[in-house]
Amino acid sequence: MKTLYKAKVTTSGGREGHVKSDDGILDMRVSMPKGMGGKGEDFTNPEQLFAAGYSSCFGSALQVIAKKHKVDLGDFSVTATVKLGSLEDGNLQLAAILDCYIPGVEVEKGEQLVNEAHEICPYSRATRDNIDVTLNLMLDE
Repeated sequence: MKTLYKAKVTTSGGREGHVKSDDGILDMRVSMPKGMGGKGEDFTNPEQLFAAGYSSCFGSALQVIAKKHKVDLGDFSVTATVKLGSLEDGNLQLAAILDCYIPGVEVEKGEQLVNEAHEICPYSRATRDNIDVTLNLMLDE
């Protein structure tokens, strides 16, 4: 693999700690969500950070695919919902839902764009066959 970009982040203190990137752009506390037994403090957590990365990366993949198909995405958005759950054996597992809103696109074309973006998105490729990922095309009502 030819490296195009490298991100380096150090976490101290685990889920009740601090994350900082080597360039200082990311520099914040993290806390365990209340639903996992945390205090419910107003700090981010690993699942939110993963959802932010996945939704922005998937959005870029959608732009690449839309350009290939000469489709204007308009004021599109991708919302990632990342769930952390417990399996029967007690291990923890992630799952993700990607809600893709592409205004004015026909359903068939929208589904094609979303499915093709899922094939090229690095986050989708990294999670493929590892976690459940649900793709949704959100429609105007």
